[in-house]
Amino acid sequence: MSVEIIDTLVVGGGQAGLAMSEHLSRHGIDHLVLERHRIAERWRTERWDSLVANGPAWHDRFPSMEFSDVGPDAFPSKESVTSYFEQFAEQMNVPIRCGVEVLSVEKTADESGFFVETSKGSIHARSVVAATGPFQKPSIPPLVPEQDGLTQMHSTAYRNPEQLSQGAVLVVGAGSSGAQIAEELVTSGRDVYLSVGRHGRPARSYRGKDFVWWHGALGRWQLKAPPAGAEHVTIAVSGANGGNTVDFRRFAANGMSLVGITQSFENGVLRFAPDLAENIAKGDEDYLLMLDEADAYIACEGLDFPEEPEAREIGPKPDCVRNPILELDLAKAGITTIIWATGFEQNFDWLKVDAFDAQGKPNHEKGVSSEPGVYFLGLPWLSMRGSSFIWGVWLDAEYLGAHIATARRLDVAV
Repeated sequence: MSVEIIDTLVVGGGQAGLAMSEHLSRHGIDHLVLERHRIAERWRTERWDSLVANGPAWHDRFPSMEFSDVGPDAFPSKESVTSYFEQFAEQMNVPIRCGVEVLSVEKTADESGFFVETSKGSIHARSVVAATGPFQKPSIPPLVPEQDGLTQMHSTAYRNPEQLSQGAVLVVGAGSSGAQIAEELVTSGRDVYLSVGRHGRPARSYRGKDFVWWHGALGRWQLKAPPAGAEHVTIAVSGANGGNTVDFRRFAANGMSLVGITQSFENGVLRFAPDLAENIAKGDEDYLLMLDEADAYIACEGLDFPEEPEAREIGPKPDCVRNPILELDLAKAGITTIIWATGFEQNFDWLKVDAFDAQGKPNHEKGVSSEPGVYFLGLPWLSMRGSSFIWGVWLDAEYLGAHIATARRLDVAV
């Protein structure tokens, strides 16, 4: 069987792969994008029905194309986001092949590039961009064994309340996904327990500007690394229902039971850390810090933004915070479903090159890996805090496109 020859192979047809294609095209670099399913597949099949983007349309897009079906301040639905990426691929004439899985990438014996085995044949590529994104392998802690009458699923498998069997629901993880799913469930009339760990909790908007605007103005998107001790702190933000600040006190007032970090399970009983009050307090600190920085910025720049003193009003601690639940018998509580909103693990088993550190994590500088000719794109904190967002991945792709173009001018694979 003949081997197809391409300059640069991009693996992944989501936001990262499409952004990479635009910049490779701008530099006139011959390339191919391979996607094992469909364009933006995870938006199609690994998100719940009511999901909308966490940022408004003016922000959560590529700089080179606007949304055609929603206004700039709206929060696009997952269908709108999928349609956006399809339109982008067509408008930019992206050379993409769907339904093709990359099985392995290895360096050629003569070091002229990389030999790529796919489900549809073999390819020789001078460079390879791993653009498979941050949401690769759903992570579920091996805590609760399978048992009759209890359904366990990752947040990627959740679709809507009607999908679940009758009974109470425990949602583990209070980042954006966990918080939104838990609120949807309690609004539908379910008894819901939400396991809350360390989190950031920005105001959805403040003094007339959305939090994404404030993150840009305050330089938060441009941070090069997470603050010490906050590497794994998730952010609780939502664009649902037109966009509201995630407020765990409001959740509790609406009937949700908050618990601390889920720690252990034995004989049908889950145990939670006694850290709920601390986690809620730290989330409040993060919330108020953003308001402080925003007020200082307004004063420094002399901006005429409306006052919003009510944004600083923090309600009293709900009973579930003052008297935390530390143990929960699942059967007695009537819990029939556990939804694990516990994030993802990276999976680069197919990339058999020297581009990883001793812990198996991608070894790179702004996406340029330690293996000449191999690049990473779409990972959290690739070059900055905003790297895994749609606009952020576009900027990182711009950098990598320029890097590859420079390598071609020098006639080397770096």
